[in-house]
Amino acid sequence: MSSLTVPGMARPHRWLRAHPVAADALLALAVYAIVLIGSFAGRGRAAHAPGPWFLLLCALACGALAARRRYPRTVLGVTSALALAEIVADRGGSPRTQIATAVFVALYTIASRTERAAAWRFAVATVAVLTCAAMLFGVPPWYSPENLGLFTWTALAGALGDAVRSRRAYVAAIEERAVRAERTREEEARRRVAEERLRIARELHDVVAHHIALVNVQAGVASHIMDSRPDQAKQALAHVREASRSALSELRATVGLLRQYGDPEAPTEPAPGLGVLGRLVDGFARVGLEVKVIGGPGEALPAAVDLAAYRVVQEALTNVHKHAGPGARAEVTLARGPDALAVTVLDDGGGDPPAPSPSPEGGHGLLGMRERVTALGGTCAAAPREDAQGFRVHATLPLRGRP
Repeated sequence: MSSLTVPGMARPHRWLRAHPVAADALLALAVYAIVLIGSFAGRGRAAHAPGPWFLLLCALACGALAARRRYPRTVLGVTSALALAEIVADRGGSPRTQIATAVFVALYTIASRTERAAAWRFAVATVAVLTCAAMLFGVPPWYSPENLGLFTWTALAGALGDAVRSRRAYVAAIEERAVRAERTREEEARRRVAEERLRIARELHDVVAHHIALVNVQAGVASHIMDSRPDQAKQALAHVREASRSALSELRATVGLLRQYGDPEAPTEPAPGLGVLGRLVDGFARVGLEVKVIGGPGEALPAAVDLAAYRVVQEALTNVHKHAGPGARAEVTLARGPDALAVTVLDDGGGDPPAPSPSPEGGHGLLGMRERVTALGGTCAAAPREDAQGFRVHATLPLRGRP
């Protein structure tokens, strides 16, 4: 039964919230009715009916409540002054303190809509003025229940308004925190998506750029010597087939990372690392790039550091092969310290000038290499060598970098 009446009860409530002036006018009429009923029903009032002076003051005090939201301080001052006027004017008889009901509503309004410090100042001042006036000019003796009741109801109005203000502030803070948390979750999700896209783009670039560069060179060699030296051309085509097979395998492994969990076709091979650096060097040796490796990683490296070091060497040697020209030599130095692994790749710049690239646009190899190293908390520098021709790539990878 109650569930059927709730929508009907909520409809007037929504209308009152949408029309605050009308709601305050209705509240003023209700307070006026309560004051009149209290003045007729009060003890000892049967032979002393309310006079026109009291009815006028009561009408003015309750009418002022219609503007309590727009001018709360003014309304509190007006209602307090009218209540004091009634108490002082009837000092010879029996003052009717029911008019202070309008003061209670005005004080509640200020306490519920003003900051705590200001609200309590108004509350203390109102309680002190009305209580002192009632004790001095009201019903004797000064500690009569009517005078103490005025003090109690005035203080209660201020405390109730402060409690409502605190509740509103608490609910608003919770709503703001929920909105902020939702916004933070969305931003975090977008950031993670962007980081994952960059990571996959780096992996695909490293795989494709390295192997396709080798395929391009070997295919060019085979095309050039196909008629004059068919045996060497067949050997070059065999290298093309091997490089393309390696490229497909690594592409399959990289794309497999995008599959959903539990897909039986997802690859299970480990990611490449410095453990297969010799295979990488052999691949470059087949296309005429002499590579010398100095040092080594020593003990087992963290998986992320091992993969990043391998990709740095792979990208640097690919750039040497593409830009230093035939006949160039490269040197790879791996130096492991207590807290970091240093990877340095040098080329002597002694090769013949490479053929002009059909695409003048630069790639993303160096950018991806820096992003990969920076993601682990390391540093990466790539620049021409100062003491000789050639290029130098140096990366420092902390062994306990940020995840």
